Amino acid sequence: MECRVGCAACCIAPSISSPMPKMPEGKPAGVPCAHLTDDFRCELFGKKERPRVCGGFTPEPEFCGNSREEAIKILSDLEG
Repeated sequence: MECRVGCAACCIAPSISSPMPKMPEGKPAGVPCAHLTDDFRCELFGKKERPRVCGGFTPEPEFCGNSREEAIKILSDLEG
């Protein structure tokens, strides 16, 4: 499976405890990452400043579902 273009559920739904540029306290669950661009891409992708946890997200049917909305719900439910 490949990432769904324009999804970015993994950049919104989960919390990230690692400090990063623009978000020194990390990212709360349900809040879009400050590094998420208008076209739903990561401006830290491929850079050393990108949190390690972000590199661990891989597209999988059980987490991504059949739509962006479903992916956000699945990942949000895992947070709660």
